[in-house]
Amino acid sequence: MKKLLSLVASTVALGACLSFSAFAQDKAAAPAAAPAAMAAPAGSCDAKAVDKNGKPLAGAAKASSIKKCEKDAKAAAAPACAAKAIDKNGKALAGAAKNSFMKKCEADAAKG
Repeated sequence: MKKLLSLVASTVALGACLSFSAFAQDKAAAPAAAPAAMAAPAGSCDAKAVDKNGKPLAGAAKASSIKKCEKDAKAAAAPACAAKAIDKNGKALAGAAKNSFMKKCEADAAKG
């Protein structure tokens, strides 16, 4: 079971890396076209806060854009973190232990 969960987590991580490299290539071709579903680390959320003309956002629009980007990053990290939420015996975490693990895992994923 532990090997299966490890394999699932590795597959998810590999898929995220491949999709990120494809996103980087798309972004180089069309800098203003950023897919809304693509999650990003918090540091790049600031860099992604641009309008449709490629100009940096400011004020409330920038804050809203960054907040949405971070929320999307957290949501994208949830399935990967859930797959990793196991104890040292290979059993799924539950209750407070799971909540604590998920909170830390999602925060780490958001940092990049």
